[in-house]
Amino acid sequence: MQAVAFTLIPVAAVLIGSLVAVTRRPSEAIVSAMQHLAAGVVFAAAAVEILPQVMHEGSPIATFIGGAIGIIVMLSLKAIEGRAKGPVAMLGAVGVDILIDGLVLGLAFIAGGKAGLLLTIALTLEVLFLGLTVTAELGATIRSKARIVAITVGIALLLPIGAALATPIALFPPVVIAGFLSFGLMALLYLVTEELLVEAHEKPDTPLISAMFFIGFLGLLLIEEVLG
Repeated sequence: MQAVAFTLIPVAAVLIGSLVAVTRRPSEAIVSAMQHLAAGVVFAAAAVEILPQVMHEGSPIATFIGGAIGIIVMLSLKAIEGRAKGPVAMLGAVGVDILIDGLVLGLAFIAGGKAGLLLTIALTLEVLFLGLTVTAELGATIRSKARIVAITVGIALLLPIGAALATPIALFPPVVIAGFLSFGLMALLYLVTEELLVEAHEKPDTPLISAMFFIGFLGLLLIEEVLG
């Protein structure tokens, strides 16, 4: 249940992002910088906390099976998002993405409390941007600002549902848990390489904006050191 409680932090970030977007959308430069920052933080969380757990607790077979399933699921999600048209299809694709994010966060807490905390920070930055994006997309077809915010937050509530789905996995043997963590690792790498950075580079770029990726990575490393 700890993971479910921590998902309320990124859910609150979605609410903040949505409220900001219905009043005044940030510039493309700011959004790109946020995406670079979030990508660096997510990548650091995956490398520092999830990867060592997979390497030390798993087996080649468990790692391969979990990782392969993760690749298939994420590439299937990419195909669905590519075919999505209109607000309903877009919301469906985003909803699946959020559900998987919640599942991965739940898996991170299974790996350890510190891993879960670091990934909570990473996903909070990611979904903050997501709240901005979804709100802007809905604003093109929905007039009511309250309804837009309600729909966006409703989708964000799939985060705790995903985290709750991961709770029973803690009862499995360590080798099986490592397989699930391998799945989560692939999902996080997909998030960084195929979503956050791809979308960030579609916007105007500067050396300072690109540096935000490394600032995010280094910042999470420092947090990990402080937490011990």
